[in-house]
Amino acid sequence: MTLAGLDIRYHLLMSGGRNLLRIAGFVLVGGRSSRMGRDKALLPLDGSTLVERVASRVLVAAGNVTLIGSPDRYGGLGYPVVADHVEECGPLGGVFTALTVTRADWNLIVACDMPGLTVEFCTSLIAARTADADCVVPRTATGLDPLCALYHRRCRVAADAAIRRNLFKMQTFVSNLRTIAWPVSDPSPLQNVNTPEEWSVR
Repeated sequence: MTLAGLDIRYHLLMSGGRNLLRIAGFVLVGGRSSRMGRDKALLPLDGSTLVERVASRVLVAAGNVTLIGSPDRYGGLGYPVVADHVEECGPLGGVFTALTVTRADWNLIVACDMPGLTVEFCTSLIAARTADADCVVPRTATGLDPLCALYHRRCRVAADAAIRRNLFKMQTFVSNLRTIAWPVSDPSPLQNVNTPEEWSVR
C-alpha cells in the first residue's frame, strides 16, 4: 500500500469513529545509532526510509501513528513528531514520552529498526491484550522484546518511577509490570538492524 493510500485509510478510520481513545501507535526514533554509524531511521528502503516502513505498518494496525524523536530531523516525513520529554534515558524515555502524550488506553510502541515488521504481527499483538494486564510483550526463544509491545497508559507511572531511579533497562521495566508474555514462533518481524553488516543482509 502506498503512503497516499495509508493516509486515506487513516482519515477514513478517524471519520468513522475509530480514534485515539482505543489504540495509539508510536515509533521510537530517538536512538543514537552508534553501531550503524548513521541514523538508522533514515536508512533508504524501497523508495522511502526505514522509519517510514515501520510507521506505515503501525499506522494500519493502530489507525494512527506518532514518531517520538526530534521534530527537526523527522518532521518532514509526513507524520506527527513529539520530542522526547526526557533525554539520556534510552528507549524507556521514548516509552515514557509516548505514554505521557497519548490519549489512548492501549499504545503500540515500536522501535524504528525492524524492517520485517508486518501489519499482521502488530494487529495480533493488539488483539492479545486483556483488561487486567499492563502490557503485552512478544516472547521469542531468546526472551522478551519490549521494543515492539503494547502498553497500557497506566504504565506511565512505572516508567516515571524507573527513570527517577535511573533504572533504564527495558527488560527490568517490563519485569515489574503485569506483563502478558505473548509467544512468538517466528521472530522475523522483530529482527532489528544495528550494524551495516546486519543491514546489508536483512
